[in-house]
Amino acid sequence: MTHARAPRRHRSAAGLLAPSSAGLAAALLVAGLLAAPAGAQTATGAGTGTDPTPGAPTGTVARTVGDAAFEPGPCPKTPEPIEALEGARCGTLTVPENRDRPDSRSIRLGVAIVPAATDSPKADPIVWLAGGPGDDAVGEAKMAIDGGLNRDRDVIFMSQRGTYSADPNLLCPNIDEFNARAVGLPSDAPATERLHVEATKACRDRLAARGIDLSAYNDIESAADYEDLRKTLGIDKWNLYGISYGTHLALVYMRLHPEGLRSVGIDGILPPSRSGSAATWSSAKQGFDGLFKACAEQPACNKRYPNLSATFERLVRQLEAKPVTTTVTLPGSDKPVKVVLDGAALVNWMTSATHVAPQVPAALDELANGKPQRIAQQLAGGKLSPQAMGRVAHGLVYGVFCSEWTPYETQEQALRGGQETFPSFPPSVQAQAPQLTSLRPDCDVWNVPAAPRSIRDATRGDIPTLALSGGFDSQTGADNGAYVARTLGKAKAVTVPYEPHVVFATSKCAQEIAVSFFDDPQAPDTACLKDLKAPEFEIAP
Repeated sequence: MTHARAPRRHRSAAGLLAPSSAGLAAALLVAGLLAAPAGAQTATGAGTGTDPTPGAPTGTVARTVGDAAFEPGPCPKTPEPIEALEGARCGTLTVPENRDRPDSRSIRLGVAIVPAATDSPKADPIVWLAGGPGDDAVGEAKMAIDGGLNRDRDVIFMSQRGTYSADPNLLCPNIDEFNARAVGLPSDAPATERLHVEATKACRDRLAARGIDLSAYNDIESAADYEDLRKTLGIDKWNLYGISYGTHLALVYMRLHPEGLRSVGIDGILPPSRSGSAATWSSAKQGFDGLFKACAEQPACNKRYPNLSATFERLVRQLEAKPVTTTVTLPGSDKPVKVVLDGAALVNWMTSATHVAPQVPAALDELANGKPQRIAQQLAGGKLSPQAMGRVAHGLVYGVFCSEWTPYETQEQALRGGQETFPSFPPSVQAQAPQLTSLRPDCDVWNVPAAPRSIRDATRGDIPTLALSGGFDSQTGADNGAYVARTLGKAKAVTVPYEPHVVFATSKCAQEIAVSFFDDPQAPDTACLKDLKAPEFEIAP
């Protein structure tokens, strides 16, 4: 994708993870989410108490600062082994669950520090903030290291509170199981929503019965966790790189704890000040339009699939009026899976399908001509994938959405977002923002207090910031880059054309830009952008 036009790395859509019941968590798809260790590992040098590499973070020395303590030890557990963590220095950060309560119990967060690839690393490491909410940063180590972030800096991964390798974790496999079952249910049927909310309430009840303070799983507490980690590791300044929801957390961190930050990269941007259902509709349209425009600009694609946008909107209306039910089998299984495709299901498929952009025109054409199997298989493949089961911290998902989003967006505002963005869609589709199905009734049963109104403040300041977006991003629209840059005096907004959500995962050019930014936050090298070309779309006979 750079000057030599490296092969594109869009994934097979069958491997995409479908949206979690609360929204973005599992929709954030990219390879790092799937590369996560089958049990606790002890990395080389971990827990030895020896001094780290000179100039590197103090990752193997126990230290206590205030109520927080870092203790060296085994590397955090992940669902599968991660080669990138071999040789990491690891341990555990212990912090209060709720800093507003003097009697709060302690929680433990896994930490892995992957050393720089050079013998003389820079003193300011990079901290990786994971997507989701609900994904574990440790499980995304492969993505970060494959992209070269540790070229001359250590990269730090910490399990955000509630996530897979944290103690306690706030996983709810029953929600994942419902999501898998829901592929065979109509999206907007009252019975489907009732089952959806019952799964959410069962998750909440189980976590509350374990004594977990559900009101403590949010961006304010998580930002304080990372600041405690910086202090217990004895690091003067460090850098952040956040993807997707991790950009939401990064922007909160920048506002609350700016003093320890040298620079910040945000990729697939989700600003807290505009997050919610209405913005989700806007993002979807930006990504869809980018893909449809790229097809229209290729003569072969435009001739074979003319006016793709109108075709898509027509299919949404038709499927909502008369859903299509089909049966598919998934790779590695001969068990038939029932799939119901209605208008809302097609919108949600399209929101993730920009990751496999070359297939989209052909898949829509097949659907229009009575062949729904490809889209149905991709929808079912995401939700029934083993990677979609038992890995997302739904307690953190709802902790963020239900305290920071729904209290500050009315149902009318959410609905208006769909009506204004896609006026041709049926009201039943407009009522369910993509990625956020049944969010408001879910939050009613989650029942946590609203975060302070300041959580919705725009982040301001002069911390050097790289705001990266993808031209095909239908999950966090590219205009969010310019939006956050307007209040950040030293921000540079860059859109990488033809790329989906989280450009670091799919674009060599984006990786080069990010690495160059940390070298010189005032002047990231964007020269590779000029050589990028649109994907070659699949043209069916």
